[in-house]
Amino acid sequence: MTDMFLALTRGHWPTLIGSWLHLAVSFMVWLLLGALSIVLADSLQLTGTQTAVIVALPMLGGALLRVLAGWSSDWYGAKPTGIFILVGELAVVLWGWLGVHSYVELLAVAFLLGIAGASFAVTLPLAGRTYPPAHQGLVLGIVASGNVGTVLILYCAPRIAATSGWHAVFGWMVLPILLSLALFVFFVRDDRQSRRAERDTHWWHNVALMVRHPKAYWLCGLYAVTFGGFVGFCSILPLFFHEQYQVDGIAAGSIAALCGLVGSLIRPLGGHAADRIGGLRTLVLALPFVAGLVAMLGHVTDVTVAVGLIVAAVGAMGVGNGVVLQLASEWFPKQIGLASGIVGAAGGIGGFLLPLWLGTLKEVTGSYRAGLWLFAAAAACAWGTVLLAERRAQQLTRPLDADGRFSP
Repeated sequence: MTDMFLALTRGHWPTLIGSWLHLAVSFMVWLLLGALSIVLADSLQLTGTQTAVIVALPMLGGALLRVLAGWSSDWYGAKPTGIFILVGELAVVLWGWLGVHSYVELLAVAFLLGIAGASFAVTLPLAGRTYPPAHQGLVLGIVASGNVGTVLILYCAPRIAATSGWHAVFGWMVLPILLSLALFVFFVRDDRQSRRAERDTHWWHNVALMVRHPKAYWLCGLYAVTFGGFVGFCSILPLFFHEQYQVDGIAAGSIAALCGLVGSLIRPLGGHAADRIGGLRTLVLALPFVAGLVAMLGHVTDVTVAVGLIVAAVGAMGVGNGVVLQLASEWFPKQIGLASGIVGAAGGIGGFLLPLWLGTLKEVTGSYRAGLWLFAAAAACAWGTVLLAERRAQQLTRPLDADGRFSP
C-alpha cells in the first residue's frame, strides 16, 4: 500500500484528481437513464424492448464518440477535448430537464448522453501522460475507478425521482457538471504543447502502426466483455431485479449501486496487479469468475444469492477493466489517446448490446436466462484467447535447448 502512495507522488496529482472527477461525473450522466429505467417505463408506458433501447442507446453513443474523442485528445489535446465533453453534457441534461416529454425526444437525449461515455478517451491519456511508464497500470486504474459515479447515480436517481419526478434528476445533474468543469479548467495540466510536437512528426505513423496491429482488435474484444459487461449490467440491473425478483425501484437501484461500487473500487487493484504479475496472468484469473458466476445467475431464484453472484461477477469485470487498459498503455504508449478511444468504443458497444439482448430475449422467452448464458459464453471465449496468449508469451520467454526446442 505504501508503494502505491509513493507511486502517486511521481506525477502531477492535480491532473489525476481532475481526471478522476471528470470521469466520475461523466459516468453519472452516462448511466442516468439506466438508473431511471423503472420510473421511465412506468411514466411513459414503455414495453420491455423500448426500455432496453433507452437504457442501451447512451452506450452506443458513447462507443461512437469515444473514437472521435480519442483522436481529438491526441491531435488537439486532451484538456480542450475534456472541456468540450463537459459542456456537451451540460447542454444535454438541460434539455432533459426542461424539454423532454415524449419517447421520441427521450431517444434523442439517450443517444446524446453518450457524449459522457467519451470521457474515458480523454481522462485516461491525460492522467497517464503525467506519470512514468512503470506506474501506468495503477494510475489508469485509479482514474478508471471514476466509474464509481455509477454508484452515485444508481443510488440517488430513484430517490430523487420518487419525490420530485424524473425531470428533476436531470436538473440536479447540472451542479456536479459545473463543479467538475471548474476544477478541470483550473487544475488540470494542459498537454497541448507536448502533444503538438509529437503530432506534427510521428502521430500519423503511430496511428497506422496501431490500426494494423492485431493486438488492438484483441484488446477491443476483451474490453467489450469486461467493461461492456460492467457498464451494461449496471445500467440494466435495476430493471433486472425489479422484473426478475419483484424488488422495488429504490432497492433495485441500491443493488445496482453496490455492484458499481465493487467494480469501481477493485479496478485500481486490477491495474496494480497487472503491473506486478502481468496483465495476461491477471486476466487468466479474473475471466473464469466472470463466466462462471454469470452462468450460475441464470439458475438462481433466491434474490440474496443472486445479489452475491452479480456483485462478485461485476467485481471480477472491474479487475479485467484495469488490466486491459494497462495492456493498452504498455503496447501503444504513443497512441494512448486513440487506443483508449478505440478500445473504449468496443467496451461501449459491449455495454450497448448487453442490455439490448437481455431485454429483447426476456420479452421473447419470458426469462433473462438465455441472455445471461450468452454473455457467460462470450466471457468464456475471451478467457480461452487469454490462455492461448499467456501460453505463447511463456514460450517466447523460455530459453531454447541445444536442439533448438523450448526447454521445460
